[in-house]
Amino acid sequence: MGVMEIPKRQAATRMIWPVIPLLFSACGSLSDRSARSLPQASDTATGNTQLLASAVRSTSLSAIRQPYTTVRTGLAVLWHRPLGIVSGNVPIPTDILPQPAEVPGTEEFERLLDQRRLSHRESGKLTWLVDGPGFFSELDRQLAAAKESVRLQFFIYDNDDVAVRYADRLKAKAETVPVRILFDDLGSAFAHTAAPETPRPDGFSPPADIARYLKSNSKVQVRRSLNPWLVCDHTKLLVFDRQVAMMGGMNMGREYYSEWHDLMVKVEGPIVESLSHEFGRAWRKAGPWGDLAMFRRPRFFQPPAPVDGGYPLRMLRTDAAAGQDQILKSTLLGIRAARKRIWIQNPYFAHDDIAREVEAAARRGVDVRVVLPARGDSTIMDAGNLGTARGLIEAGAKVYRYPKMAHMKVIICDGWAQVGSANLDILSMKINRELNLAFSDPKAIRELERKVFLPDFRASKLIRHEETRGPVAPIAEAVADQL
Repeated sequence: MGVMEIPKRQAATRMIWPVIPLLFSACGSLSDRSARSLPQASDTATGNTQLLASAVRSTSLSAIRQPYTTVRTGLAVLWHRPLGIVSGNVPIPTDILPQPAEVPGTEEFERLLDQRRLSHRESGKLTWLVDGPGFFSELDRQLAAAKESVRLQFFIYDNDDVAVRYADRLKAKAETVPVRILFDDLGSAFAHTAAPETPRPDGFSPPADIARYLKSNSKVQVRRSLNPWLVCDHTKLLVFDRQVAMMGGMNMGREYYSEWHDLMVKVEGPIVESLSHEFGRAWRKAGPWGDLAMFRRPRFFQPPAPVDGGYPLRMLRTDAAAGQDQILKSTLLGIRAARKRIWIQNPYFAHDDIAREVEAAARRGVDVRVVLPARGDSTIMDAGNLGTARGLIEAGAKVYRYPKMAHMKVIICDGWAQVGSANLDILSMKINRELNLAFSDPKAIRELERKVFLPDFRASKLIRHEETRGPVAPIAEAVADQL
């Protein structure tokens, strides 16, 4: 992206200028989808107004309410963004660290993660919710069953017909059960300027402000996650009665309901209490007291009872303000320690350190398979993926192209796996707020293979080396890592 010169005489363009930096946030990849589908979205003036309002809130409110978070996040951005550009484009020799003796999937590997001061394991059980029918049908069941509380956190709460339909259901539910909805300000503002791929219903007019729509004539409580330094909270976490949670890659909108290939997991067991506390922290921080609310001790609730067939789960975070990069540390360790296989599905694969470790694994004979979307929601991200694919293929890995937009974020290293919200880029690994779960239960690993990886290998086509050629691929990969 080159530097843009803004003519002073063009008042309309000057109004859009404050929004340009958003392209460099985690929401940046949405801008390309926005440009492709704007005729079906909210009108241009309304969309730009919402983006401008979001940008103002991001810079002003976050500095007032969240001074500590703003400073810590700013330092992370100022360090990791330039470092990512340099490491990805300057030919500096980098050594691959020695392979650990511990094998992923073993108790020894889990103890190694403990030694690296990652979060401790808690008992729980995962159920795989594949694509819109899997996730939204379970969402319907949990909404109907909830008797005490409904807590929903999304990166994007869109304003299309699906999002509005669920907004109406949530407003009805709030008449009998407390409902809290938290969504990322910038992520949702960008999404509101872009329409789904399929036509909207005749006569449907998207509300300009989904927060206002949710609160109108309603008992629903709504808060926006602020965006200091235009950094996003990319977490997707839903908690019902503090007994059942859902997390993964899906947001609220048509893309996730019927268009994209995506994944959520239902979580049961004692670990749901920790997930409930994660929602509570994010909710309090997004409120009027901001950082000061973190000094409040959370209320104690009895953890959910263990479930039949439960197994240890490890909650992993990326949070620049808290100095957490647990997802990156564990991912690199799992890849480096793998002996037999590394299976990855992720829509944005641009992190140079991870790519180098995966290439090294392929060269030592590990079965490396990577599934990328045939066409993502950003042309620059698609080109960046091909740049990464080129190095992987040259190292001996198999890289697949799934036939449509695949938004899953999941990895298996031997007998250890992760699933969640994190992409394989600098933002998800060092800057944005992300949430993953890791586990080593053999039955759960086999279920992940059966429900996700094996069907997607069969549905995808191998990318040939010659398809990755192109002068812009390396440049696109460097830019994609920043988006």
